[in-house]
Amino acid sequence: MLVALAANLVIAVAKAVGGVVAASPALLSEAAHSVADSLNEVFLLAALRRSSRPPDRRHPFGYGKERYFWSLLAAVGIFVMGGCFSFYQGVTAFGDTGAEDHKGYVAGLIVLGIALLAEGGSLLRALHQVRRQGGTGDGLRDPALRTVVAEDGTAVVGVTLAIVGMALHMATGQVVWEAGASVAIGLLLVYVAYRLGREARDRLIGEAVDPEASERIRELLRAQPEIDSVEALLTMQTGLDSVLVAARVDLVPGMDSERVEEVAVRIKRTVAEAVPAAEQIFLDVTDRGAPEAREAWESPAATGERGGA
Repeated sequence: MLVALAANLVIAVAKAVGGVVAASPALLSEAAHSVADSLNEVFLLAALRRSSRPPDRRHPFGYGKERYFWSLLAAVGIFVMGGCFSFYQGVTAFGDTGAEDHKGYVAGLIVLGIALLAEGGSLLRALHQVRRQGGTGDGLRDPALRTVVAEDGTAVVGVTLAIVGMALHMATGQVVWEAGASVAIGLLLVYVAYRLGREARDRLIGEAVDPEASERIRELLRAQPEIDSVEALLTMQTGLDSVLVAARVDLVPGMDSERVEEVAVRIKRTVAEAVPAAEQIFLDVTDRGAPEAREAWESPAATGERGGA
């Protein structure tokens, strides 16, 4: 990722210099896009480092949600530094009535061509990483990788729009083509920022696991001979590969307190083995039948993490 950060900074400087020399709104929009990408790389590095810290007393569920916080900041960076600036450049260019001067456009197009090759290569590497992690379903669960794919894909589209806008401006003498390209780049970045921000928000406020995984846990609980019914099942993603599971169940009547405690530990262990991401599992029993059963079920041995004793 440090290599990607350095490459983005070099590309951003090249685009900015070319944009100033050519007075090209499309090239300046792409320069802002690359600056936003560079800032996002810094955010993602922070996300990878900080989210891997182990749980502690202040954060007993770990720091997994740090990934989503930094992804949210990356989305804000794309929106403000990329989308708004590009949109401003395009709108300003629409009202430009000055003399046409295409000095520096050839150099600018060369810069964009090199950037297109670099961004395309980065996108291919990111897509290869997605395939290694299980394809678009599982591979894009990682907000950092999802942001990289969105960032690289948007960069390829943005550079292409800038090239087309500049080329048509040179060919027709109509600045509207380049202004339109800048506005399109801005709208594209705003849309990507919105999607990334919404996904990060869902995880930060406590998103449940996907319905398939939730139903698998429910069926696993129902299959236990000691459970009469599953009254409620709550899940929450606490990190990329960590899930909190809380279930309220009815046990079959007639079990003494020792038996209830053994069953609790075994069921929690069974769930943890079937769903490795379930790092915290909490069980509660309703209609237990006997007061001692409630006391045994809520004892330290029957409550805690990974069905632990």
